[in-house]
Amino acid sequence: MWAMEGSTPITETLDGVGPRLKRLRAERNVTLATLSAVTGISKSALSRLETGQRRPSLELLLPIAQAYQVPLDELIGSTEVGAPRVRARPLRVHDKIVLPLTRQAGPLQAFKIVVPAVRAKPELCTHEGYEWMYVLSGRLRLVLGEQDMMLGPGEVAEFDTLVPHWFGTLGEGAAEILSLFGRQGERVHVRVKPRRRAANAR
Repeated sequence: MWAMEGSTPITETLDGVGPRLKRLRAERNVTLATLSAVTGISKSALSRLETGQRRPSLELLLPIAQAYQVPLDELIGSTEVGAPRVRARPLRVHDKIVLPLTRQAGPLQAFKIVVPAVRAKPELCTHEGYEWMYVLSGRLRLVLGEQDMMLGPGEVAEFDTLVPHWFGTLGEGAAEILSLFGRQGERVHVRVKPRRRAANAR
């Protein structure tokens, strides 16, 4: 049996995971018991991870990243190679995870929204603006005024947000949507449309 002398970038990265996990848990004010209940990982295993007595693995880090709603590379502390770029942080808005996609301020803002697989009672709301929604995956329930509809992957809805509205799922699975929102009622403008083929075109 043999071991490599000195440290390597990989071992240094792994050694930094434990303190990073402990710091993140303290910042979120989460107990080991709570984190254990959410991730399904025992308290002793979580404690050993934080103290460096247990090596991190994907099987352990993935549930923790999902519980904290952070990218996996944030737990690992890996650095990006190449030009620096701004990475948006996911936000929790009520029961939904919202990832801002637009970096600069402007009339239209883009978001990716993950709607959890929770069957909830619609609570309609109104506010200034205009919204365009595109379903990426799953099935989305949209209540818009007196309309109650289901949208599947590839389907789009757009509406004035002064109309009472609510969206969620039926509890059968999560849904992911792309949202373009204009706070002052701005709409998406399509500059190029496909030409219609002539009726006698072959």
